[in-house]
Amino acid sequence: MIPTLVEVLFKEARTRRFSNGNQLELCQRDLVVVNSGGALEIGAVLRMDVPPADRKPVHGEIVRKATDEDAARLHANRRREAEAFHACGGLVTKHGLSMKLVDVESKFDGSKLTFFFTAEKRVDFRALVRDLASMFRGRIEMHQIGVRDEARRQGGFGMCGRELCCVRWIKAFAPVTLKMAKEQNLSMTSNKMLGLCSRLMCCLNYEDRFYEQAHAQLPRVGTAVGTPKGDGTVFKVDLMRQRVHVRLEDGPAEFDAGELGEPKGK
Repeated sequence: MIPTLVEVLFKEARTRRFSNGNQLELCQRDLVVVNSGGALEIGAVLRMDVPPADRKPVHGEIVRKATDEDAARLHANRRREAEAFHACGGLVTKHGLSMKLVDVESKFDGSKLTFFFTAEKRVDFRALVRDLASMFRGRIEMHQIGVRDEARRQGGFGMCGRELCCVRWIKAFAPVTLKMAKEQNLSMTSNKMLGLCSRLMCCLNYEDRFYEQAHAQLPRVGTAVGTPKGDGTVFKVDLMRQRVHVRLEDGPAEFDAGELGEPKGK
């Protein structure tokens, strides 16, 4: 069956949906030229037969499968991006700007170069733009991004050994808080909970709901509880095994959560 809605992958792991109104026979990883907002772009087919039920927007239409000429233009753009990156880096040093260049992206037709950078403060890059405009024909645009977007653009692998989630599949960044790390019994001073962006790892979000529910079913550390061996105080909780460690007069003991109740004096 000819796919009518196709998900296309672009640079920086961006994905968007396009209609296949021309009924092209496509395969995964095929390079295609798309019309997005009146501008042509080139990307690779990621997924076909995409269901429209989730109401995600359709950004345009697939114009054609990429020709040899289209592929050559794509490679030329990548070379131009590399040249622009090198040139911009030198100009940043020349002008003494407090910014870090992360990536450069060219429009498919070469009409615009977008420079992505990080900076702690606002940067006056007007002189930089003038120099770049004199070196590269077309429009120059500077775009400041955050450190999480920087990691997405540069790519890499997490401590799990897999490609970064922000590169592989995350479309929008959700907040990650220290409360999540605390709920998951992670050390507040450990670098192991930090990603390549030096921010809390996005994967803390994945199990947050489980930990919230598990904590709600178990007493907190420091809580006074009644046990079959007498009253005591919780000093450790094993969420995975649903076991609670209690400090009694005779010493520590371990119990199932269902064995605990209120202290007899309450």
